Amino acid sequence: MGGPVEELIQIALADGDPDGAVRWQAISVLQERGDLETFTLARRLCAGNTTAERVLGVDILGELGRDRPFADKTLPILRYLAASELDPRVLYSVLIAFGHLRDARALPSVIELASHPEHSVRYGAAYALPNVIGNPPDPAGLTALRLLASDPDDDVADWATLGMSLVGHLGSSSSEGAGPRPL
Repeated sequence: MGGPVEELIQIALADGDPDGAVRWQAISVLQERGDLETFTLARRLCAGNTTAERVLGVDILGELGRDRPFADKTLPILRYLAASELDPRVLYSVLIAFGHLRDARALPSVIELASHPEHSVRYGAAYALPNVIGNPPDPAGLTALRLLASDPDDDVADWATLGMSLVGHLGSSSSEGAGPRPL
């Protein structure tokens, strides 16, 4: 799959399944581009009128470019969405993107969302926390992860428990390649 950035965005938006193979194939091609044009259009999507646009923009930004060349420009966008967005699907994608970016500057936003009433958002926080908690682990981040490990939702608790294990091994192992199961 190839083509202009705007064409790939339209292909991804046309797939109504957030976990759809066509959607994620288009996103993967966009992420591999890792260029300014893709970043600019993804940033615009993050301010889109529809949930689907905002989710797509966040999903692209979360892993844009091999070495995450736009991480410094992406983090403020994601932190703004974390603080202002109301839709749980967007917040979930923001948290997964934070986890992929692995930047401790996202930690305050992740901690804030760890107590969200929607289980999918807490699930995203459970995924993101071990990746942004720092080394040595931030005490507030550890507290949030411990609280999520006792979450009433089994999926949230399981992912947070795994996160506790990963945090316990910072420096001796990596969670690279680990990702959340689809909800």
